[in-house]
Amino acid sequence: MKCRGLAQGRGMRNVRKAKAPICLMVFAASVGAREAPEAGHTLPAITVTMPAFDTDDPRVQATTSATGTLTRLRDVPQTVDSVRVAPALAYGPATLGTLLDGVPNVSNASDTRFDSLRIRGFDASNDLYRDGVRDDAQYVRDLHNIERIDVLKGPSGALFGRGSKGGIVNRISKVPDAGLSPSVEAQWGTKETASLYADLPASLGDTVKLRLNLGGGIQDGYRTGQRDWRTLFAPALLWNVTPQLTALVQYEFSEYRRTPDRGVPSLGNRPAPVGRNTLYGDPERDYIDDQAQTLRARLGYRLGEDWQLRYTFDAFWLDSQFDNTYQRGYHAGSGRVTRQRFQQALGVRNLRNQIEAEGSLSTGRVQHRLLAGLEFTNQHRSPTLWNAATRGPGAMPVPSLGLFHPDLTRQHRGRMDRYSEVEHAATNSAIYLQDQLSFGHGFQALVGLRADAFRVTSTDRLRNRTGSSETNALSPRLSLLWSPVASQTVYATYSKTFSPTGGGMIGAATNASGNANDVGPEHTRLYEMGWKGDWLAGRLTSTLSLFQIDLYNRRTQDPDDPSRILLTGLQRSQGVEASLLGRVTGSWYLRSGMGLQNASIVEDNNGFAGKRVSNAPRRNGSLFVSYLPKQGIYGEAGLTLVGARYADSLNKVTMPGYGRLDAMIGYRTRMVDYRLTLRNLLNKTYYSSATSGGQIQYGEPFMLISTITARF
Repeated sequence: MKCRGLAQGRGMRNVRKAKAPICLMVFAASVGAREAPEAGHTLPAITVTMPAFDTDDPRVQATTSATGTLTRLRDVPQTVDSVRVAPALAYGPATLGTLLDGVPNVSNASDTRFDSLRIRGFDASNDLYRDGVRDDAQYVRDLHNIERIDVLKGPSGALFGRGSKGGIVNRISKVPDAGLSPSVEAQWGTKETASLYADLPASLGDTVKLRLNLGGGIQDGYRTGQRDWRTLFAPALLWNVTPQLTALVQYEFSEYRRTPDRGVPSLGNRPAPVGRNTLYGDPERDYIDDQAQTLRARLGYRLGEDWQLRYTFDAFWLDSQFDNTYQRGYHAGSGRVTRQRFQQALGVRNLRNQIEAEGSLSTGRVQHRLLAGLEFTNQHRSPTLWNAATRGPGAMPVPSLGLFHPDLTRQHRGRMDRYSEVEHAATNSAIYLQDQLSFGHGFQALVGLRADAFRVTSTDRLRNRTGSSETNALSPRLSLLWSPVASQTVYATYSKTFSPTGGGMIGAATNASGNANDVGPEHTRLYEMGWKGDWLAGRLTSTLSLFQIDLYNRRTQDPDDPSRILLTGLQRSQGVEASLLGRVTGSWYLRSGMGLQNASIVEDNNGFAGKRVSNAPRRNGSLFVSYLPKQGIYGEAGLTLVGARYADSLNKVTMPGYGRLDAMIGYRTRMVDYRLTLRNLLNKTYYSSATSGGQIQYGEPFMLISTITARF
């Protein structure tokens, strides 16, 4: 699996070779750290078990995503939204941004290069996790080896450390387990969509279980010259070495090669009224290729009935390369769309070690569930960039194009110059403690504290200069819960997290001039109250939460000296979220949610005070009703609503709100499941996200997708 070279005209030259090993790795395994599979599965080294439940029920009974321990969702003192991946993928290929459409106060902020989200109005592109392990590299993730996605609302620094201002997104992997059946799924549809995936579990006696997920797919886009290719290979092994010791080893290789698309520019204060298929790049040459590998090994050891030790080793490599011609925006004076061309070779290597102890004890009448952990991470990111040469032999500008009828034969054929070559290295050491207390009479509390020591160093290879930054910070959490009756819980939560310079692994300022590397971290604090309840004999579950999140010590430029950074800004998000989901009666199911928020810049030195956060609508939500008998004909219909959003930070360009209708009809037996899905049933024209006012992404048009799943 060798890294491709970047396109240089029609030639190719290797700029980097992937050296990440994918075979014959040293075995250092651990099990059961940060996430539990669906109820009915058994997570090794976890002592709490939950009863099996209806697999068509959209609810999740328990999770370890929010507390690090397997906890009933009603006893988690924060808002958690869970999305099952398989039903969502029945509507066709999806990314994190499109799959989480309609989750209250979560909005898509992705561009063509990598996954990005807003949670409660805050950027969450660096707050993405896989089974509780930080996954903050810039790429588009494959979702076919994922059971479900948990969205944890609010700062979660007491468990996860830096970042997580508005929340985190945790993907839960498919793992080996007893009782699984092999399955093969084929999908085809409009836009030349076609894919084939297999989920192949197996057992070697009573102690060893295997699972292999693999497959791939292609799709032609609805934009000129678009085409995507995906490949996945993900084996896993679960070994019950002794009754006390369990090991889980997982490997995943995924590749996603695609034609980049930066959308359309704005005209006036709206997206330009050009057709969905209007492209401004170079579809014959442009490409993005992400090759991602993960090796994870977990060990779990039971010390007794109530205590366990866990060790996790996680290694991640990314080789991402692109050649991208894209529009910068519409220039009213010339009546043309100006463009730029960049190439990039990005290498990422992340290593993580974690040791945890979990157990129960009593102090008088108070019951404690304790979690203590140590975490050590080492991250390395090395991007090299080229752009169109502006001087010397072979230099030529990137041709501009007409707005309404771009002539795609007018492409850049000049020399590319190396623009930037930087290496970022970050280390983080952390210790965290957490206590879940039960006082009786329905009263509970959760207390957590994490201490982090973070250091990032950035080296500019072209200019031979280095900058670095060090941050030590504490992230506390305090929550109180009360269940006046068995089916209802109210809670109040306070939590805090920090965002250091270079915390997103983009790196500290390499020139080290002024005070850019010396300022302290930004801080985020959360105040949240909520109510979680079960209704209709436990068939329906509701949640209601009110929150305020303040990002203070926000970095702004000194208006009198732009080279200086001041920690005087304030960003605030206030809002309410509500959801209702479960089984209404018989085979009828409901999943619904609505979010209202006001996410804005309150204090700023650079002209943004009073502006709303881009890509953050004031309201969004969804309502889906399903009829799902165990066998025979079934169906679903649902509406996703997203309010108007600004495409840019200065609030000059508005993306209109929209409502999208999706539907599904299917027929299933014990062995075969056939589904026909209609995505964007009314062919609504809408905009899914924006990078700026010059790059606004269209949402997908009507798509008809057929899926057949065979189980053996």
